[in-house]
Amino acid sequence: MGIAFESLSSDIAGRNGRLTVGKKTVKTPALLPVINPHLPLITPKELQEMGVEALITNAYIISQSTQFRKKALVEGLHRVLGFDGVIMTDSGSFQLSVYGQVSVTNTETLSFQQDIKSDIWVPLDIPTSPVSDRNKTKQELAITMQRLREAKEVFGDDAPIAGPVQGGIFEDLREQAGREVTSLGFSFCPIGAVVPLLESYRYRDLVSVVMAAKRTLSPSACIHLFGAGHPSMFALASAMGCDLFDSAAYALYAKDGRYLTVHGSYRISELIELPCACAVCRTHTPEELRSAPDRERLLALHNLYVTLAEIARIRQAISDGTLWELVDERCRGHPQLLSGYRALLGHGIELESHDRVSKRRFFYRGNESCNRTEVLRYRQMLGRLPVGKDLLIAFDGGERNAFDTTLLFKPPFGPYLKELKETFPIGPSEIPEWDEAMVREGCKGIRILQKTHPESRITVCCSPRWEPVVREVLGDIGVTHDPS
Repeated sequence: MGIAFESLSSDIAGRNGRLTVGKKTVKTPALLPVINPHLPLITPKELQEMGVEALITNAYIISQSTQFRKKALVEGLHRVLGFDGVIMTDSGSFQLSVYGQVSVTNTETLSFQQDIKSDIWVPLDIPTSPVSDRNKTKQELAITMQRLREAKEVFGDDAPIAGPVQGGIFEDLREQAGREVTSLGFSFCPIGAVVPLLESYRYRDLVSVVMAAKRTLSPSACIHLFGAGHPSMFALASAMGCDLFDSAAYALYAKDGRYLTVHGSYRISELIELPCACAVCRTHTPEELRSAPDRERLLALHNLYVTLAEIARIRQAISDGTLWELVDERCRGHPQLLSGYRALLGHGIELESHDRVSKRRFFYRGNESCNRTEVLRYRQMLGRLPVGKDLLIAFDGGERNAFDTTLLFKPPFGPYLKELKETFPIGPSEIPEWDEAMVREGCKGIRILQKTHPESRITVCCSPRWEPVVREVLGDIGVTHDPS
């Protein structure tokens, strides 16, 4: 029946899209709640009523279950779980990563997933630990790729099989894996073995791993970030182009008495208020929630509501062209998330090729905003500005007759033609009082203009306040506060 993905709108590398599996569709970005059929705090039917279009469960657990194995083979997984949407099944790779072995082969688990009528099947890939050395990582990646080739050979190109991308923390191996997965024709590509990075807050490494994989994966592939379940990092992952997330966090955190928010998690014992508008929080006080006999289930419901709301918020941000602002806001909730955000900005040139040309607005939020894709793209266009031999760049916006061309100046972008004043990104940008970082970045735009127009003699007119900074950045370019 095959898997297809269509991107409908985008911002940075994030995409609002449509995943089609057979005759079923899923709106992306999307969350796939993890369901353990033996211990469901929230039933699949309830998930469907909450608007969940896809979930994930573990085929290995079902295959080993005396309660569910035969029933799933006879009735099919959808009837057993009571869920009409897309069901993805993991192969047993998670158990492999935890216990080191499973009593099933690659073709056996795929055959079982086919027999229980799963919508998306996962081969028995090897989730390499981030602490593994390069030789072990290469060996395990070779096994994973051999199993992906086996899956294609045995079940055919039209089988709804996922192509996991492994390679540990080594960027070149992730790139190699992405290239090979693409050449095999996989259109659904989970990026695997990132849970240990998430659990240890290694968001810089997460960015490195995901960006490396994305570099060689097909732009038409749907990207699933395996095991990413905390809503605080969804915006960051979406900005890199991750389309799907699967989460058991809503249930695991509930069992541990933890209350999810988009900025982090709290012990329910610590809360004096419930800062959420979901049905659970509006009908319980913290004391009532702590003492409720079904506390785990209520916490799981709240955690899921928060998680689904964040997915919806990301989709709206992509539609509005404000995903950078959401990433900035979320990543300031934890120092390591901020480190990951800054690492992502280091990939600005890669991201710029995916980002949309025009947006509703640009919000300046400090130093990080200077490295956003909109700034990089604007600088690439500076070489196309038509200017004369004698060029004035006026910080104050005033024109002087003594010059062939007068350009205005708006940091962090730099010089611009007055005709561009109302266009993106110059016009619809919300910038507070100028700070030194943004002025320095804007002056880099003047440097680019000098390199692309060597025939022009440039004079910069700025206020005495900014003259020392501008002189420091521009050096040999004439700087004055009175060019008349």
